[in-house]
Amino acid sequence: MSQKHTLEHAKELDKSDSLARFKDEFYIKEDHYYMDGNSLGLLSKRAEKALNTSLQDWKDHGIDGWMNGEEPWYYYSEKLGAKTAPLAGAKPEEVIVTGSITTNLHQLIATFYEPEGTRTKILADELTFPSDIYAIQSQLELKGYSHEEHLVQVKSRDGYTLKEEDIIEAMTDDIALILLPSVLYRSGQLLDMKRLTAEAHKRGIVIGFDLAHSIGALSHQLHEDGVDFAVWCNYKYLNSGPGGVGGLYVHERHFGKKPGLAGWFGSKKDKQFDMEHVLTPAESAGAFQIGTPHILSSAPLLGSLELFEEAGIGELRKKSLSLTRFLMDLVNQELNGYGFKICNPIEDERRGGHISLQHDEAARICKALKVNKVTPDFRAPNNIRLAPVALYSSYEDVWNTVQILKKIMENEEYKQFENVRDVVA
Repeated sequence: MSQKHTLEHAKELDKSDSLARFKDEFYIKEDHYYMDGNSLGLLSKRAEKALNTSLQDWKDHGIDGWMNGEEPWYYYSEKLGAKTAPLAGAKPEEVIVTGSITTNLHQLIATFYEPEGTRTKILADELTFPSDIYAIQSQLELKGYSHEEHLVQVKSRDGYTLKEEDIIEAMTDDIALILLPSVLYRSGQLLDMKRLTAEAHKRGIVIGFDLAHSIGALSHQLHEDGVDFAVWCNYKYLNSGPGGVGGLYVHERHFGKKPGLAGWFGSKKDKQFDMEHVLTPAESAGAFQIGTPHILSSAPLLGSLELFEEAGIGELRKKSLSLTRFLMDLVNQELNGYGFKICNPIEDERRGGHISLQHDEAARICKALKVNKVTPDFRAPNNIRLAPVALYSSYEDVWNTVQILKKIMENEEYKQFENVRDVVA
């Protein structure tokens, strides 16, 4: 840290912020500091408008809303996929908005996990989000393999981060498929996807990534890097709303591959209503859809993506890195001696969109923050995740968040709470 940060400095940074105007696009409580956009993004006025448009189309057109209305529904998933593609570094036809992140993960593992001979194992890591592991275990068992023997999980050396070297070393001849997070949900570490993809392909291994904690927060180059497949949710940085529809990417070289889980919305669009009992899959990522699109859960994303088009993911990433750097500097400046440890990587090229603080009293500190109008995120056993989001967080928000945290520690306000998580953490 080259200088001591002050409130005045935070205000100066906000004045020179070219993205500051986007904060007015969101519904934000007055005097409230929302630092949990990496779990659920806030509602924007554009997202609300897009949802109201689909409700009005339903109201005005009924069943004819599929082909008529202001935003016809039949090609809605493809339209959203094309608008999301720049954020994934993909071609428009390589992305589809559909299902949920875990449903899409089941779909793509069922499609790409093809055990043969001694190559029967799936490689993951011990720090990934539990739902990904549940999906892998299920898919192994559906193919007759025990997950105890056929799921390989790379170990972490420090309990928070992974070494690419350790992952590459685990790419042995018995690995059929690899699934890794782009950004680790606890620590915020950004993995080198390009390097890992190249190493997997050298060994003839299919590799996919879970982009839940990176899509909308940083740039990707999935097509150029040759990533085979990816999945994500849209309700974090992409602000599509609770339980919003997920997204998936499949590299174009895999077009024509039979979906592991077939459903009628994976049909070629002009064949779908022929009602044949032989599936003719779409010649795009659309082939990996299963059921009818959830229009009212998809609509907010259309409005939200307008904001990303206007802001530009490059500028958003630049501000995100600056905000998290400012936050880390303030933690070191204001909270020294209070038992906090920064667990995310410090280097910009290794960091996602949030920071991770370790503290023995993390659960009760998070409860005290909420009482003081700061929304953080707790992850067991002792992690406080804070995510200042480029579209709607300011430097002054970050300053005030750290000052509130300092007050909580100075006055030991956290001691009035139990050091256990709430039902929803």
